Amino acid sequence: MKKWYEELFENYAQKYDNESFTQGTLGECDFIEKEINFDKSLKILDIGCGTGRHSIELSKRGYAVTGIDLSDSLLAKAKEKAEEQQITVHFIKHDARKLPYKHEYDVVIMLCDGAFPLMETDEMNYEILKNATKSLKQHGKIIFTTLNGLFPLHHSIEKFFASNTKKDAATYRNNTFDLMTFRYYNVTEIEDDFGNKKELHCNERYYVPSEITWLLKSLGYKKIEIFGAKLGAFSMDDTLTTKDFEMLVVAKK
Repeated sequence: MKKWYEELFENYAQKYDNESFTQGTLGECDFIEKEINFDKSLKILDIGCGTGRHSIELSKRGYAVTGIDLSDSLLAKAKEKAEEQQITVHFIKHDARKLPYKHEYDVVIMLCDGAFPLMETDEMNYEILKNATKSLKQHGKIIFTTLNGLFPLHHSIEKFFASNTKKDAATYRNNTFDLMTFRYYNVTEIEDDFGNKKELHCNERYYVPSEITWLLKSLGYKKIEIFGAKLGAFSMDDTLTTKDFEMLVVAKK
């Protein structure tokens, strides 16, 4: 039986590219470039690459990028976009909890909650971080975004989605946030690229900064920085607050 995050992205590539949260690619890639000192010799692994928006943009800018995802339809769209733009990116289907790479990449990116907070247990989410870390070279760097657990303590997730969702995009109901587990449960209704309607019972894990810091320290990261993640405008000047729906994490081994 497929998990909700597998069903969500099945035949959803076209709709995915039109979602509001996928519109900040250029600014996000600007941040990544600055953070890796514009070093074109670095190899980048994009975990949960979706339709390849970051992979393709970084490849355009001269970087060697591998994009991995669990969704066949999103990967097919990514390959199609890369071919249309005559861009070389290696797009491969992998489960982020079971990556084959060992000390191969200088940089791992995992943006727009591409994989990490979506798993149904904390142990599975940890496996993603562990595999991402294993993929990195000795002094490698990871840059990722994840859901900010401080946000639902002060704001309504339901209202946030309602005010940030485009017309004809996914809708959310039966929203519940569990204070004991920091998991958000809802029923998501979507229509895929072929007009088929789906009802998905979703749950996502929200993390507080101290948890992320502890997880990364346990994996051997020496320098860990956490910021607010503003769509398309990542910046180290943005101190994380309770108003940020996502946090931006930059860590170095």
